[in-house]
Amino acid sequence: MTMGILLTFAAVFFLPMSARSALAQESGSEPMSLFEYVGRQEGAAITLEADLTTLMANRYSSDYFPGTLTLANGETFTIKIQTKGKYRRKIAEIPPLKIKVPKKDLRERGLDTLTEMRLVLPCYDSHLGDQLLIKEYLIYRMFEQLTDRCVRARLVRVTLRDNHVEKSSKKMYGLLVEDNEETVARLGGTLAEQYGLPVDSLDVEYTALVAVFEYMIGNTDWDIAMMRNVRLVRMPDGKISPIPYDFDFSGLVAAPYASPSSESGLRNVRDRFLMANGIPREALRRAVQRIKDRQQTLLALCQSRHLPRDVSADMVQYLETFFQKIDKNNDIPARALTD
Repeated sequence: MTMGILLTFAAVFFLPMSARSALAQESGSEPMSLFEYVGRQEGAAITLEADLTTLMANRYSSDYFPGTLTLANGETFTIKIQTKGKYRRKIAEIPPLKIKVPKKDLRERGLDTLTEMRLVLPCYDSHLGDQLLIKEYLIYRMFEQLTDRCVRARLVRVTLRDNHVEKSSKKMYGLLVEDNEETVARLGGTLAEQYGLPVDSLDVEYTALVAVFEYMIGNTDWDIAMMRNVRLVRMPDGKISPIPYDFDFSGLVAAPYASPSSESGLRNVRDRFLMANGIPREALRRAVQRIKDRQQTLLALCQSRHLPRDVSADMVQYLETFFQKIDKNNDIPARALTD
């Protein structure tokens, strides 16, 4: 082995873990984002350590608190965390968290300099809490099967350590969700924050897909005009795509705290209501066909190794009631009540 090769080998081998992580990426490929890097394997183990007691005492504050994020391989990120969310901030033991890493640290590791991602934790510290979160994760993955105009989410196993309390440690599932900035950058668009958008400013075909998908999963907790649970992204063609997220109020998840929107007139979160005002009927039919074409893939996603069989079977049964209601013209009833 020549001296030059030896020096090169030594330079790489003795790089700190933080710098060597970049060498695991394929040569010549675009650098991974923090979200992609941490969530690149389903169910990846991570450890989050911070003064969670103080954080929870200030859950309505916009302040950031210091912490560390450690991956299964021992790689550690110095982070800042901030509580987020509306309803979940009120009811969850630990509300959704925004995780932020300095650009300098990301650059040193060969990662993209998108600095933020979100971590959603179960509302309940129990098996039920885990199951509800996993079902919501599967909905994110279902929509990702239909279009790349989606908010990506990845499942992780989280160990929480509260350094305010000696030897405090909890394990649970978590949901990594890409931040607004990353969604927009990935799609080559710009964020559009505007209430009361007219239908003709929207990408009608895409909006029809969103409306039918939300109907399929039994979700009425979204609204384009009010910018509720959608990220409005202006695409390069000038049209706006309302990209959905937050599915915990859907009938497919069936969380105990969930309820249908008052505007829908529904009484049961498992009922369905088509929120499609102004969307042409033919566009809705094409959206139905697009989802029908992926039926088996969507049903297969319910068979997750992270869920008990009876929970997976209930998800399949609920989705099948959607497909059973489609008529020969690809029309679906505007309102579908559970039996």
